Amino acid sequence: MVDNSYDGEEGFSTVSLIGTPLGNALAELMNAPDIQPGDAPSYSICKTIFLYHPLGAKIAEKPITKAMTQSREIEVKDAPSERVKDRFIEQWKLDQAEMSIAQCAILSRVYGVAGIVTLIAGSDPAAPLNYWKLPDADLTFNVLDPLNLSGSFATTQNPNSPEFLKYRNMQVAGTKYHRSRLITKTNEQPIFLGWTASAFGYVGRSSYQRALYPLKSYIQTMLTNDMVSKKAGVLVEMIKGPGSVVNRIAQGLAGFKRSLLKMARTGNVISIGHEDKIESLNLQNLDGAMSMARKNILNDIAAGVPMPALLLNDETMGSDFHEGTEDANEVAQWVDGVRKDLTTLFAYMDRIIQHRAWTPSFYETIQQEFSEYKDVPYEVAFYKWRNSFIPTWPEIIKEKESDAIKVEETRLGGMFQAFDKLQPLCDPDSLGQLVDWVVNNVNEMALLFPVPLVLDISKIVAQAQENKDKQDDMQEQAMLGGPEGGGNEELDDKSDDKPDEDKKRITSGTVVPLSRKTNLGAD
Repeated sequence: MVDNSYDGEEGFSTVSLIGTPLGNALAELMNAPDIQPGDAPSYSICKTIFLYHPLGAKIAEKPITKAMTQSREIEVKDAPSERVKDRFIEQWKLDQAEMSIAQCAILSRVYGVAGIVTLIAGSDPAAPLNYWKLPDADLTFNVLDPLNLSGSFATTQNPNSPEFLKYRNMQVAGTKYHRSRLITKTNEQPIFLGWTASAFGYVGRSSYQRALYPLKSYIQTMLTNDMVSKKAGVLVEMIKGPGSVVNRIAQGLAGFKRSLLKMARTGNVISIGHEDKIESLNLQNLDGAMSMARKNILNDIAAGVPMPALLLNDETMGSDFHEGTEDANEVAQWVDGVRKDLTTLFAYMDRIIQHRAWTPSFYETIQQEFSEYKDVPYEVAFYKWRNSFIPTWPEIIKEKESDAIKVEETRLGGMFQAFDKLQPLCDPDSLGQLVDWVVNNVNEMALLFPVPLVLDISKIVAQAQENKDKQDDMQEQAMLGGPEGGGNEELDDKSDDKPDEDKKRITSGTVVPLSRKTNLGAD
């Protein structure tokens, strides 16, 4: 049996299913008279807000989803090809590392702390993690909340102790785990003697802690909206009374008029008396007070979380986000801070995924493809790649394409100016390096040159060396006076009488005496 009843005083419905009441945790929480400013939420209160409050998920999830909307750009500088990077990205997706990071960060904002534990089938959780055995391991990641980790955060409050406000003895549901198998994420930093009820320890704080009271007030705005929506459609019919005596016939006539008004729809025509009026309820005085109260409550919540109020309100930016307005810059700085806060989680997962991606079998394929790695041990190559592993976040504020093209054109002009200045000073090997630098920079300008430029640098170096050798031979022959290596004394004596004709002409590095060349041709 289902029984729906309405409590007019509080405005909530109570649903009974076969005589058993289904409680409303959010209603009980937010209408509790004992919640006052400064009260700290418990574990159960934080869970209720996250699951049921209209702003609960937005406060916990939006900072993380906003920060992780764009994936990191991975670069392995010392890798022989893009295959090394692509293999890491492939394994990252297979192990769902990014999803585990997001879940852990969200739960840390809900309760104040959360963790990711690395589970390996058949492995002792209390033993250190052997990274070299990860490629063949049956591995999973579990995301834990403070209740799963209860007992791990009983940190010492002695400021003279090396363990001051640190937690290293981790346990999950009573099972001890080595610290290498478990990474924790706190929302804000632990405070001396600052007990966090929602996290069962001296750790960070829930993002709801400073905003608990305005979160309760927000529910009242929902009740107000519900009440206004119910009354906004009410019509008031003002009918002139028949006189001082109201008989049954007059009452029936008035009821008939009301029924006609109630049934009237768009396209219908009804008639009323010339002294009768039909109006809606005048609720215009509610608009200003309701809007101001709701906006102030949202601003208080945003200040307590903290996060930019325009994200909590879902307000539109003053102009497009990529144009770099003040609102956009503020949000971008805040997102960068959230990304930096996730660094430890990403570093922990990066190391595990690197070992699972760059396996010995994968390295054998690299050795077969690139001869320079044939005699390089696997461990040496692995550490070389790992040390040159550079993840970067893309800019949250995107430039307009027209502005980006102008920037690339300016860089292109500067690059060619540098090339023109350096080219005459370069030997063949340096010229090859200079051309390679130009090619790499041109290929970075994808807006100007969508198709990559591919040049064989070795052939360019060989051609430059060949040109240089020919130039040197011609100069040497010219300095010796001819191809036979000897001079003509008679011609040399005659040339002294023709200073204007014996001027030397330098062409492509070759010295040619004009008068001598003419006389030799005559002979």
